Amino acid sequence: MTNVRLPPVPGDRPLRVEFVCTGNICRSPMAEIVLREHAARRGLADRIAIGSWGTGDWHVGQGADERTVAALDRAGFDGTAHRARAIDGFAATEADLLVALDRSHVAALRGLRPDAGERLVLLRAFDPEADGDEDVPDPYWSGPDEFDRVLAMITRSVDGLLDALEPALRS
Repeated sequence: MTNVRLPPVPGDRPLRVEFVCTGNICRSPMAEIVLREHAARRGLADRIAIGSWGTGDWHVGQGADERTVAALDRAGFDGTAHRARAIDGFAATEADLLVALDRSHVAALRGLRPDAGERLVLLRAFDPEADGDEDVPDPYWSGPDEFDRVLAMITRSVDGLLDALEPALRS
């Protein structure tokens, strides 16, 4: 895991963490749901506001991909309530932390928020099994095994992100 510098946690409201992938039906919903559940388990649900977005608008209003929902279910999470959204400049500006699932999302987000600086990070920078600049692969064109593998990767990364944020969230 790389030494990623994170933005300060606001003291007067929850930290706004937004995950971003391509269509907001596979990877970013997984990350949103896992972080929400893991933050709640650590007693931090009231200190962090979590959402997810896509860089494209193809799936706006749709639920998560059925394979995403199935992978989440196999891991003990409920993904049935998710509805896809497309990020815009306002949403990007309102986020305290934008978490991209791959480098193409980093580029898209820099276009929406050129001043993002440390507020824009790549999720796998927090994965102890990654070298810090690896992408979370898009499982969309794959089968259930790849969705499970991606979810495991996201879960490790989200736990690393939460470990990095937790001290500031508790202060």
